[in-house]
Amino acid sequence: MSRGLKLAFGAFLLLVLFLTYLEATQPEPVNWNPSYLETDKIALGSFVLFDSWTKNKETPLEKVKIPPYEFLNEAPKGTYFFLNNTVAFDDSELKKVLNWVSQGNSVFISAGYIGKNLLDTLNMKATTYSGMENFISRPGLNFVHPKLKRDTAYKFTYDVESLYFSEIDTLNQMVLGIANYTDDASEEKKINFIKSQFGDGEIFLHSNPQALANYFLLSNDNYHYAEGVLAYINRDEKVYWDSYYKSGKAYASSPLYILLGNKALKWAYYLAIAGCILFIIFEGKRKQRAIPVVAPLKNQTYEYSKTIANLYLEQKEFKALAQKQIKHFYDYIRTRYRIDTSVESDHFYSELAIKSEHSQTETANLFEKFRELSNKIQLTKQELQDLNTMIQSYKNSNNE
Repeated sequence: MSRGLKLAFGAFLLLVLFLTYLEATQPEPVNWNPSYLETDKIALGSFVLFDSWTKNKETPLEKVKIPPYEFLNEAPKGTYFFLNNTVAFDDSELKKVLNWVSQGNSVFISAGYIGKNLLDTLNMKATTYSGMENFISRPGLNFVHPKLKRDTAYKFTYDVESLYFSEIDTLNQMVLGIANYTDDASEEKKINFIKSQFGDGEIFLHSNPQALANYFLLSNDNYHYAEGVLAYINRDEKVYWDSYYKSGKAYASSPLYILLGNKALKWAYYLAIAGCILFIIFEGKRKQRAIPVVAPLKNQTYEYSKTIANLYLEQKEFKALAQKQIKHFYDYIRTRYRIDTSVESDHFYSELAIKSEHSQTETANLFEKFRELSNKIQLTKQELQDLNTMIQSYKNSNNE
């Protein structure tokens, strides 16, 4: 290794060490991945809500780790609580959930996206706020009930994807919460929290799950908003916390989970990869010239046949093409069925019909067509196409 190469390698190594130090000393950025898992302490986890709820002995809480379709087979009584960025049941599961609700139970769903089949069932429509005027979506949340409503809304300090209910069934649904996106008091408030009567039970739909996540609950006095939302849940009945429909993973899905979860091991892993790359660059060169790749000769039989066929077509030599097709079919009989084609007799038709699984009459008619076309002086393009269709039909019906 030359002196200049060694200096370049040393400078590169010092640069890597310096960047590693800068990265290691930087504070970890806020993880905004939507998890809503009760064990996650990230911004959009639900550890704070779940932990404070379990410590409250007034309302019993049970975690459910299986899908609702299986859990509702036991027909428990109470409230089924869903918190995630997306909650969408398939049709069979939704039917079971609605049947359970109609028996006098409750379902509470707080999600940024709610399945269209559920909204259609409740005669509702949901729309995502775009914030196209200023590209800002920081809703201020409030309640409708006088005892829960505040003069100042619970305001988000960061942009969130916000869903609101643009159309509702006013005869069967009650508005519980609203959201405003600007400081203009005259602007129409958006509905983000409703209660819908279904059979003997109730369905609560809340479209801002971020308001029940860790970051919002720990900011200022926003936990009062969560208290107001959960105040509509019947405390005399058991609450079943859904732990199945969660965006966050409750288990390690990668073999590198432990390695990358520790800062020291993570950077050791990165340095090892960088060392391997440097070795490949400086020491992984071939010691001999590369062997040139010799491309095999191409089989141009098809192109040649296609060119000859086009030539015949341009010259309108339809009979010559027909004769070649017939000769090709005779060759097909000899190679596939091992039958002598030099003599056409009843025995020949019978043997070919048996081996090709056709009737003897159909076989004899085909060869009669061959003789008819061979005796003609000229053929039309349509007769050539009909001949080709008959031959291919005879072959394909046997291949099936």
